Amino acid sequence: MTRHSKNATAGPTYTYHEKTKDSKASGYGTKDVRLSKDAIKDFDCCSLSLQPCINPVITPEGWIYEKEAILEYILHKKLENAKMLKKYQKQKEEHDSEMKDLADIESKEKLDKFLKTEGKLVSSSDKQAASTSSKKTEDIKSVSNMEGELRKKLPSFWIPSLSPASHSKGELKKPDTTIYCPMSGKPISMKDLIDVKFKLLDESVDKSKLVAKSERYVCSVSNDILGNFVQSVVLRTSGSVVTAEVAEKVIKKDMVDPINGKKMTERDFIYIQRGGTGFAGSGVSLTSKKFGPAMQ
Repeated sequence: MTRHSKNATAGPTYTYHEKTKDSKASGYGTKDVRLSKDAIKDFDCCSLSLQPCINPVITPEGWIYEKEAILEYILHKKLENAKMLKKYQKQKEEHDSEMKDLADIESKEKLDKFLKTEGKLVSSSDKQAASTSSKKTEDIKSVSNMEGELRKKLPSFWIPSLSPASHSKGELKKPDTTIYCPMSGKPISMKDLIDVKFKLLDESVDKSKLVAKSERYVCSVSNDILGNFVQSVVLRTSGSVVTAEVAEKVIKKDMVDPINGKKMTERDFIYIQRGGTGFAGSGVSLTSKKFGPAMQ
């Protein structure tokens, strides 16, 4: 805590400046940081690897991924879901087996009770059949920890290796095998991915050397520079990238793809999710917040 006499020598109140200073020093309260341009992803970078894409693909929600990265992600999730489903099936089989054993034990108890109460009315042949069936049910494993050899192995609560353990797994729930987009959280599959064809600013430059360049691509129609400072749109019918201004003022008038001449609908315009420019007027939130306990 700051010394009140050193910060507000003339006032008896605990000022906002003192409270802010104390919160920052002690770790209480919400902390916010203004993001700079270096902390913002470029519009053509993969949302998983954060590197400029060589073979970019886009989801219907406008998130761009490197093709290799997103396919590896989908494959990894499929294998993970298969393991979870296999584990669920094994658990279900064990649960069904336990329920069957409990049902057999219950039926055995009912049979023994019947033989005790109705033994005088049963003939000798029926008695022999009942004793044979009771011998068969004796082989069923009992749930009691005091039966058979378990009498000599009493649980010890003070020895970790001999303490009783709970084997209840709770309610069994079938795992969700749907694969979700890591950015939008909506279901995603390989057939939903659309290849993106950026038009290079300089056709002679190798794609592997584009990382060092800030201006890499241009609009396929107007040849305007593409970047975070301008909203870009991917045309689903051709995979070409144009500016939002060209899409709104030119292409949507005729609803025809200017690259291949195919008819377009409203869903064929996919707006790329961009990261912003570092300026407040870019329309993107540039503040990162970390919530902490409040100081009263």
